[in-house]
Amino acid sequence: MNTEIEILEQFYAAINRNDMQAMIKAFDPQIVRIEPADFPTAGTYRGIAEVQAHVAKGRGTWAEGTCAPEKFLANGDKVVAYLYVNVRLHDATEWIEGRFADGFVFRNGKIVQFITFGKRAEALAWADIID
Repeated sequence: MNTEIEILEQFYAAINRNDMQAMIKAFDPQIVRIEPADFPTAGTYRGIAEVQAHVAKGRGTWAEGTCAPEKFLANGDKVVAYLYVNVRLHDATEWIEGRFADGFVFRNGKIVQFITFGKRAEALAWADIID
């Protein structure tokens, strides 16, 4: 799973520096992105162009900040990333912070599914991981 973790470290580094071209390097052409209903840009996005536009839209709201992985947990082809987000949005003075998780499914070294979970326990259940 070291390769997948390295891919995800590069993925989050690309998001943090707002490099959407580098972010998509690990995507399978048939990638599916799912963001839960209680998130600002909820929905299901399919294919590299849609997922790239979705992430760019969300990242484009940041004036500054980071989405930093704190821990990676793996089970088979699934990886869960525990995240700490600390951002300031454009036209805002207050910082927003929170902890949540992203889940990924890998196939042949590429990300085929990318799901955000509001609660880390939901991500662990999805991946059948005990932490």
